[in-house]
Amino acid sequence: VQLQASGGGSVQAGSPLRLSCAASARTFSNNAMGWFRQAPGKEGEFVAAIGWGGPPAYADSVKGRFTISRDIPKGTVYLQMNNLKPEDTAVYYCAGRRSAAISTSARSFDYWGQGTQVTVSS
Repeated sequence: VQLQASGGGSVQAGSPLRLSCAASARTFSNNAMGWFRQAPGKEGEFVAAIGWGGPPAYADSVKGRFTISRDIPKGTVYLQMNNLKPEDTAVYYCAGRRSAAISTSARSFDYWGQGTQVTVSS
């Protein structure tokens, strides 16, 4: 399964941006998916995840601003990012699990996209 992330860009603080992650296999639509990010000089961190059934999970730093969702027929997961802040600047990676169970641990994800750059200026 290949994951293709897109939608990154350079925006000003307070702006919205939507990231997309398309899976190459439609049968992947029921699998748990997540977004992680890595800022320059920092370790990667969890951002948001969605499983099959149950509510999504979010990092505290993005709660109320980011929303993860999925379009099952398209096999695509989205990350809607609102009210972006300079500290959101990072390379964002989408990831998928073989399992449908939600997870916030990067180690539990089996497939990774190539990353898309998000830059937020103040």
